[in-house]
Amino acid sequence: MKLETHYANLRESMEEIEDAIKKGIARKQRTIGFHTSAAAADIYEIILHRKNLITTGFLVKHDWFAAKNKIKSKLPFDFPEKEEIIGLITSIEEKRNQLCYGRPRSEEEIRKVIENFNKLKIKFIALGYENEL
Repeated sequence: MKLETHYANLRESMEEIEDAIKKGIARKQRTIGFHTSAAAADIYEIILHRKNLITTGFLVKHDWFAAKNKIKSKLPFDFPEKEEIIGLITSIEEKRNQLCYGRPRSEEEIRKVIENFNKLKIKFIALGYENEL
């Protein structure tokens, strides 16, 4: 996927997350589950693209982050803060299906996903991509 497409998708997901927070996270847990997961995968792909570690044909799938062995085999690339970034994405992905398809979750549990996504954005900015959000 082209880098510009990732940026557009990331902006869309971030808008949806912000709207969900404004409307009430308990009412919008599915939106938060889908969009934090999708945005996290886009952030990771943007990093890999910007570091010239992947081509436009390479696609990062969100569900890879649900299995550590899959991440290691599919994403062997190295860059600063990689482990911390993967850890945050993994924590988001671990809750994705519960938020998207499960019973209503507590606000605390939903907030933790949002908090981890915000930490991921901070890492993204720290890598020099503040103008990309």
